[in-house]
Amino acid sequence: MTTQDSSASPSKDRLNPVVFYGSVIGIVVFSLWTMIATQQANTVINAVLGWISNTFGWYYFLTVVIYLGFVIYLGLSRYGKIRLGPEHSRPDFNIFSWSAMLFSAGIGIGVIFFALAEPLTQFYNAPGAPDDQIAAARHAMELTFLHWGLSGWGIYTLVGMSLAFFSYRHNLPLTIRSALYPIFGDRIYGAIGHAVDIAAVLGTVFGIAASLGIGIIQLNFGLEYMFGIPKSTWTQAILVMLIVLFATISAITGVEKGIRRLSEFNILLAVALLLFVLFAGKTIFLLNALVMNIGDYLANFVSLSFNTYAFDPPTTWLNAWTLFFWAWWIAWGPFVGLFLARISRGRTIRTFVLGTLTLPIIFMILWMSLLGNSAIDMAMSGAAEFGQQVMDNPPAGIYLFLEQYPLPIFTTIAVSILAIVFFVTSGDSGALVLSNFTSILTDVNHDAPIWMRILWSAVIGVLTLALLLAGGLSALQSAVVITGLPFSVVLFYMMAGLLKALKLEAFKEDSRQLSLAGSLSGRTGGERGPQSWQHRLRRAMSFPDKRQARRFMDETCKPAMEAVRDSLEEQGVHAAIHEGVQNGDDYLSLNVDLEDEQNFTYQVWSQGFSTPGFAMHTPQASKHYYRLEVYLLEGSQGYDLMGYTREQVIEDILDQYERHMQFLHLNRLEPGHINMPDSPEQPPA
Repeated sequence: MTTQDSSASPSKDRLNPVVFYGSVIGIVVFSLWTMIATQQANTVINAVLGWISNTFGWYYFLTVVIYLGFVIYLGLSRYGKIRLGPEHSRPDFNIFSWSAMLFSAGIGIGVIFFALAEPLTQFYNAPGAPDDQIAAARHAMELTFLHWGLSGWGIYTLVGMSLAFFSYRHNLPLTIRSALYPIFGDRIYGAIGHAVDIAAVLGTVFGIAASLGIGIIQLNFGLEYMFGIPKSTWTQAILVMLIVLFATISAITGVEKGIRRLSEFNILLAVALLLFVLFAGKTIFLLNALVMNIGDYLANFVSLSFNTYAFDPPTTWLNAWTLFFWAWWIAWGPFVGLFLARISRGRTIRTFVLGTLTLPIIFMILWMSLLGNSAIDMAMSGAAEFGQQVMDNPPAGIYLFLEQYPLPIFTTIAVSILAIVFFVTSGDSGALVLSNFTSILTDVNHDAPIWMRILWSAVIGVLTLALLLAGGLSALQSAVVITGLPFSVVLFYMMAGLLKALKLEAFKEDSRQLSLAGSLSGRTGGERGPQSWQHRLRRAMSFPDKRQARRFMDETCKPAMEAVRDSLEEQGVHAAIHEGVQNGDDYLSLNVDLEDEQNFTYQVWSQGFSTPGFAMHTPQASKHYYRLEVYLLEGSQGYDLMGYTREQVIEDILDQYERHMQFLHLNRLEPGHINMPDSPEQPPA
């Protein structure tokens, strides 16, 4: 087992050369090809896109449903109570901040671009749309909800859950390869892992660049509409540079400050705009339509999800809408999934699934329903020209729409600010994700160095601008869709790996229950005699300072570990004791090498807390007291050893060791059983 003594010099975060340079080569080659041979690139890419759509359309429909079903099953199963991190970890962000970042990273500028264009397009041109206008309007909103609802977020949830579990629970790198460890073992550190991470980086870079390219075009239209600034390459170049500058500043400040604050501002501004549309428009009609849309979507979700139009496939429409969205969600899976993992450490699987499948979707339903129904109502009320203009020029849709409401100058400025913040939140979270993908980090709880985030912000900006100038943006969008096919296979490997690893967690829980009787009956070193209850009461009321805790570790815990170690060594089992200090916390660690099996680790950490008020009146009380908490590989066990006798500590070590032996037995009985990697000593953060 790998350990970190206090005397060891800490290793530094560094570049992963294979992934970084492999990704850069791929980006440069593709960019040059689309810029120099734009026509040829478009021809080849469109041919590949057409072949994928015609051959694998059914596959996309099926896989998206499978991903969603899988994450819902995990959330409802016994695995739902497992934390995405050590057992003692708790969420880093409150529910509002977490929701805001889910919304900003996972949705992006597309909500502005498609909020009007899709409902109107489906209203006029959806395959099999009813002739009756009211029925056609309801069908249009069903399809819009389908493309922006549960199905896509099931993909993000799968990737985010897998990455958070393997990185924060098992201290593996926060990259896609880690989710494949139960399948490939240590081979993830070789060619297999490099290939998967390079593919994830390319998909992320192209996806963000395509989204920013769409957004720049829309923002340029807004500037022309509001201030008369003409659409030109110079205007777009300046916009790209400004967006990259703001995104870089936000990425440098990190998740806790820049990205978090921008996301919170973004969701508040978006909610304000929604409330304006609701109360300035036909309020009662929009509320009735919202409830009706939700009912239609839920009632017809299964049939919509499996409708491949087999007898008369509308190939052009499928490529532009359903297949495009399914492939787009899959291609964006690594980017959004890693960011979701980064902000979700400490949440349980059940909470994570519930949150990611409800919080952003609630907003999406409100956004699409209020804006979409308002636009369809305008079209049905005689504004057919408005509907045609939005379909022909989607970037203009939101501005043409707000013309029909009071205070158009203020609302269009608000929309432009919203679009800019969407750009920045996509860029900054993208730079953060790409930096982590292409780095080797010594601590998965930290992010890549600042210079890496600056570099990737610049790469995203240069790529976006170059493709806009060369007219290669459409090729880039199609390429993103194409990358969805191979990554969809990776997602199935992630599902298999996650399920195998979660079974190990279940075995650990079962081993605790099965070995409980032995633990209770075998405690020969327990307290006996008439004074035992007084000793227990004194122990409960004890609030030792750091010096007392350190002495207890030296005089009781360490001798207990040494006794167990010596006994194991006599039986031919190698065991070692490590001690040190991390982040100001003292620790002792007994590590038992079980060769090909999962090693056993029993740690004691000295952790400080504020002394409660009632205890400050006791003699020699200090402001802080210390608990000696027991940690296993999965985290804190939640109890304090302070006041135990040496024999009781030995008994506790043996209790945990017997549970570990029971866990190994259950794991060996499982066909194709695996061992997750051991984690080094981690401070109780």
